[in-house]
Amino acid sequence: MRGAKSAKWVAIAAVVALGATACGGGGDTGNGKASGKNNGVVSVEIGQPQNTLVPSNTYETEGGQVIHALFTGLTKIDSNNKIVNDEAQSVETKDNKVWTIKLKPGFTFHNGEPVTAQSYVDAWNYGADQTNAQQTNALFSHIQGYTDLNPGPKKTVKTHTMSGLKAIDDNTLQVTLTAPFSAFPAQLSFTGFVPLPKAFFKDPKGFGKKPIGNGPYEAKTSFVDNEGISLVKYAKYPDASSFPVKGINFKVYSNQDTAYKDLLAGNLDVLPVIPTSGLATYKKDLPGHNIDVPEGAVGYIGFPLKYNKAFQNAKIRQAISMSIDRDAIASKIFLGARSAADDYVPPLIDGYRKGACGETCTYNPTKAKQLYKEAGGLPGNALEIGYNADGDHKTWVEAVANQIQKALGVKVTAKPFEQFQTILNDLDAKKYKGAFRMGWQMDYPNFEDFLRPIFSKDAIENGSNYAGYTNPTFEKLLSEGDQGATEADAIKKYQEADDVLLKDMPYIPVYFYRLNTGFSDKIKSMNIIAHQIDWTSIKLG
Repeated sequence: MRGAKSAKWVAIAAVVALGATACGGGGDTGNGKASGKNNGVVSVEIGQPQNTLVPSNTYETEGGQVIHALFTGLTKIDSNNKIVNDEAQSVETKDNKVWTIKLKPGFTFHNGEPVTAQSYVDAWNYGADQTNAQQTNALFSHIQGYTDLNPGPKKTVKTHTMSGLKAIDDNTLQVTLTAPFSAFPAQLSFTGFVPLPKAFFKDPKGFGKKPIGNGPYEAKTSFVDNEGISLVKYAKYPDASSFPVKGINFKVYSNQDTAYKDLLAGNLDVLPVIPTSGLATYKKDLPGHNIDVPEGAVGYIGFPLKYNKAFQNAKIRQAISMSIDRDAIASKIFLGARSAADDYVPPLIDGYRKGACGETCTYNPTKAKQLYKEAGGLPGNALEIGYNADGDHKTWVEAVANQIQKALGVKVTAKPFEQFQTILNDLDAKKYKGAFRMGWQMDYPNFEDFLRPIFSKDAIENGSNYAGYTNPTFEKLLSEGDQGATEADAIKKYQEADDVLLKDMPYIPVYFYRLNTGFSDKIKSMNIIAHQIDWTSIKLG
């Protein structure tokens, strides 16, 4: 998930900035100190989502946090980072190509409509149709018939249904893929694969402001830009008693330092990502009310290779990579809350190889300057790095800029964008031509998710390939990994594809995230899985 917070599910970016306004509803939204009692309603910090809250058009952690509470998918990630069934009763296959999925009975949308296999078929067809320009479009590319819905730019879509989707009956969904894909059950845990009610297709725009989900919480208010949205527990949700929180107020903050102060003051209950300014003290400030665990996420410096010829020589990118002292960034800027990246895949993921990046990710200013000169340098001997100012990125991006400037003798400027959605929109429109800060938080715990959505050819128009990067060898190995008969076979091919990336360096991996979260006295304990709050894990004070 692109641009996740300081730790997507990547998209990983911490959200920071000025002034925050709480969304309405819920009375005491702090830690209980204001009213002296715990009313079961908790407030959660998010940043402004890039788009309205349509699951297939939500590909960043801000909107993703809300979608996760509103919807339930077929599978989910458990506390051991493993895939388990959620609304699916079973997910079975004999060949990794044809999958039969049985639904558990009793699930309804918040308007009372039953969730059926057709609810999934309709939702996935909508998400995969290029006519609808959904952010998660590329994730449906494994399904047979996807290419019919995606003939290409300026070409007319002649059918709006994928041949690989079939509702056998109300509770049975059959999915046929174009080729075997062993990671399919893992992919189904991502919120882009949730079902949609009939009401969505009558008014997608209105739905995005006040979604009708099938999850444990339903929308109490509409989403208000730069303010937020309030949810309440859905009484008819199966096993609703497992969700102790009665209501959730998602509050949009434009400054994460402000959010941290609100957390300490009792005006906020959950801050998913502690800002850099609080890393030195948050465990003392929030004793027994903090989380510090490894995260499946990576922070990068990216390049618009397809749209700016200045970055197209791999030696330029390698030189910039070697001029970055990752250990210093991790230890001095993030105080150990990050670790130096040495691969495109973080240690949490099966298949990670320590030191895979080799000398290209090792600080070596002498070699860096030599490569830079061999490549002919950058126009005007200058480099600009864009970053979102509503994320906690200013300090580390400026530190990286200073390192590059010192090592290469290049004038480096860190350019702030007001909001994360602003830089994403400019990158989507191919308007911004400078280097840029980017992150990736896993959609699902699989090696493939750190490759295809960010670096595949399909992801240029329908994903997060802002580099415009293409390499036929990478595509071939990625496809071979998808078709691996076993998980070990798949990982081997994905690692070979990863090696191609490490040589080409379309993005520079800078650090791996840890999840550093704080919560108020209203909450005794809680867990976050893949950057999403596990609402069943919360114990209220």
